[in-house]
Amino acid sequence: MARDSRNSKNKKEVKKKGGLGRGLSALFEEEPQVKPAEEIEDLPLEEVRPNPYQPRKNFDEKKLGELAESIKENGVLQPIIVRRSVGGYEIIAGERRFRASELAGKTTIPAIIRQFDESQMMEVAILENLQREDLTPLEEAQAYEMLQKNLGLTQEEVSKKMGKSRPYITNYLRLLTLPQKTKALLQHGQLSMGQARTLLGLKDKEAIDGLAKRVVKEGMPVRKVEAVVAQMNERGKKQKKKSAGKSAFIKASESQLASKFGAPVNISETKRGKGHLSIDFASPEELNRILDLLGVNLDE
Repeated sequence: MARDSRNSKNKKEVKKKGGLGRGLSALFEEEPQVKPAEEIEDLPLEEVRPNPYQPRKNFDEKKLGELAESIKENGVLQPIIVRRSVGGYEIIAGERRFRASELAGKTTIPAIIRQFDESQMMEVAILENLQREDLTPLEEAQAYEMLQKNLGLTQEEVSKKMGKSRPYITNYLRLLTLPQKTKALLQHGQLSMGQARTLLGLKDKEAIDGLAKRVVKEGMPVRKVEAVVAQMNERGKKQKKKSAGKSAFIKASESQLASKFGAPVNISETKRGKGHLSIDFASPEELNRILDLLGVNLDE
C-alpha cells in the first residue's frame, strides 16, 4: 500500500481485517463480508510506543539502518497497526518500521488504528514475530512460554495454534531452563539451538555454563558436544561415588571448581586437614584448555 496513493488529507479507506481465530492470516487478509472501513492516519512518532508484549529483543542494526535510508527516500510504504492507549498509541504490528522511522528523523508515521484488548494485543505480537521466523531460539522459547502463561494455553494448544509438533514446542521451552550465562550465549548467536539442546543433557547443571563457554571457544560441532556431555556424565557417576561421605564444604568446592574448569574435580581430605585436589581430563586438548585456565604456559 503505497503512501503516495493517499488523498490530500493523508487518509485512505481500506478493507477491515478479520480477528485472531486463525492467527495472522485472519488478521491481515481481506474479508469482503466485513463492511466497516479503516483509515490510514499520520501519527506523531512521540505518541507511539512499542508493544509491551513484543517477544523480539534484538533488532538487526544494519537492516534497520537500510530500512531507515529507504524511508528517507520513499517514506513508510506500509502503515503500522496500533491501538489507542493512555497518552498515545501502542504498536500491534510494525515495530521495525517505527524504529527505522525514528532513525530516519521522521516525526510522523502512517498507521491504522484498531481496537484490541490485552489478550489480542499479546497474541498478535507473538504470532507476527513467530511466523516471520526471525526470532532467536531463546526469544522463540519465551514467546511460547508467554502464550502458555498469559493466555492459559497448554503445550498441545500452543503446538496446534502455531502449526508445530508438541515435541518441537517442548524442546524450545526446555531452553528456558538453561543457566543465565548460557542463555546469553544462545541469545547472541554464539551457541546454536542444537548445541544448547545438547548441553541440557549434562546431569551436573552447575557445569553447563563452563562447558558452554568451552563449546563456543573451541567451536565444537553438535556431535562433539554430545560426546563431551556423555564423557562428563560418565565421569560424574564415578565422582559421585568418590564424593560419598564428604563434607558439604568439600562437595561445594568440587562443584564450583568443576563449573570453572568444565571438567570433574576431586578433592580428598584426611582427618588432619591435609589432602589433594585432582582435575580429570579426557584428551591432550582438554589438558591444554585446563592449563590455559590456570594460567600455565609451558612454552615460557
